[in-house]
Amino acid sequence: MRAARSVTLVVAAVLTGLMAGLFAGFVYAVMPGLRRSGDAAFVEVMQNINVAIVNPLFMTLFVGGLAAGLAAVVVNWRSGDPAVRYWAIAGFACYLLMFVITSGANVPLNDKLAAAGDPAQIADLAAVRAQFEGPWVAWNIARTVANVGALVCFAVALLRFRRSQS
Repeated sequence: MRAARSVTLVVAAVLTGLMAGLFAGFVYAVMPGLRRSGDAAFVEVMQNINVAIVNPLFMTLFVGGLAAGLAAVVVNWRSGDPAVRYWAIAGFACYLLMFVITSGANVPLNDKLAAAGDPAQIADLAAVRAQFEGPWVAWNIARTVANVGALVCFAVALLRFRRSQS
């Protein structure tokens, strides 16, 4: 059981870290780069990213992080150090918040951008971009903060677990 406790915390931390890195990359590189682009390029690139990202690897990491976080909570529910349980619960709660933000805010914005159609056919690209860019960036920052919070919590839980085992 000790190995399962450790493994679930490691897997939760790794998957959470991978997702946090992806979302953070959009905060400090992708969106600032796209901000410098014209409206047509911005809309086309974001539409393409939103199609490309829905792939088996992304979905495995995204949903797998949620499953691993829940597994870490369940498996560590009765660990010797109650702080491990609390940190794992906090990590799962933060990851769940990121999941809800993504599903409830970013994905609907992506869908709305896709529904706008081919950028070459859109009459008012500036309006389409304006309705998407600001809210999407704000929600991406929120989910990034939640995801980094989840990573920190799972890492602390793992450190506490390791310390309690020595």
